[in-house]
Amino acid sequence: MVASPLDAAALRERVQRCVDVVLARQDGVLAEVGPDAQELLAAVARLLTGGKRLRAAFLYWGYRGTGQPDSDAIVQVATAMEFFQAAALIHDDVMDDSDTRRGMPAAHRSLAARHEREEWAGDAGRFGVAGAILAGNLCLNWTEELYATSGLAPEHLSRGREVFDRMRTQLMGGQFLDVVESARSWEGVPTPERIERAERVIRYKSAKYTVEHPLLIGATAGGASAEDLATLSRYGLDLGHAFQLRDDLLGVFGDPATTGKPAGDDLREGKRTVLVAHALEGTDEAGRALVGRLLGDPALGDAEVEELRRVITDSGAVDAVEADITRLAGSARSALKSTTGLTDEAVDVLDALIDSATSRQY
Repeated sequence: MVASPLDAAALRERVQRCVDVVLARQDGVLAEVGPDAQELLAAVARLLTGGKRLRAAFLYWGYRGTGQPDSDAIVQVATAMEFFQAAALIHDDVMDDSDTRRGMPAAHRSLAARHEREEWAGDAGRFGVAGAILAGNLCLNWTEELYATSGLAPEHLSRGREVFDRMRTQLMGGQFLDVVESARSWEGVPTPERIERAERVIRYKSAKYTVEHPLLIGATAGGASAEDLATLSRYGLDLGHAFQLRDDLLGVFGDPATTGKPAGDDLREGKRTVLVAHALEGTDEAGRALVGRLLGDPALGDAEVEELRRVITDSGAVDAVEADITRLAGSARSALKSTTGLTDEAVDVLDALIDSATSRQY
């Protein structure tokens, strides 16, 4: 097997080539509108250069795991997942008012900067947000186009269509659920309910569209049995949950060189995560007061971020979340090993992807 399961079947390289072909074709479509419209394409292209391609990998190996052959068509369907993620990230950065993404200015910030350079009329921030919303919408359009025009056998596309459509609808619901939870107070809410609410956001905003749904689109399109689909769903939800818990830890403790976002950005955004729920439970009254005062302050400096990190660490929250990640990764591995109809190659890759999705990076 290759060094990384993400590079098995040269998938990352092939997905990037497909991305480049799509963007070149859409560049021609937008050229008719005029050069200004191509600014949206540039914002998408920056986001879609490189990356792990996790979602593409889960779809591809879900399909190949059923014994279906490799083809450019299934790579194109897998690439649709990357455009879908790009839409989610662009819109997420708008909702979170994030400055950066993958070490570069977020799309709405980049577009706002152009407004400022050109000294155009109106508010640069509103201009940037409007452009980013449209860039994200273009990615959603191209997600559908990639799926429908992939060249995969029509009966396979038809089998995968219901999960494909469900994924797109439920992610939007999950994104809004996150917005609601950010506005809804945790004051007086018992810890188990805080965790349950945070985990519901994880399930519908991250776990399903990161692992479960791409995997099931591929496996369903390939003709997996009902029993294996149910087992892969368990694998996908547990691994997707563990993936997001790791992301939550990186959002607080991650190295900006690795995460592409400023250190402690999730603390400035005030994200109510499982990590924060454990911290509030495990710290003392002074610690809870400090979290209440600083969490969600967009002007947090390095010193305040470090104070919050200390409270979170001392509370035992990091250890609790690490234990959850280990448990969920083990559960995903057990589910995968209980499948009966998948090829050995796909099982090996999907097993290795557990580590790729949950490894420490800080």
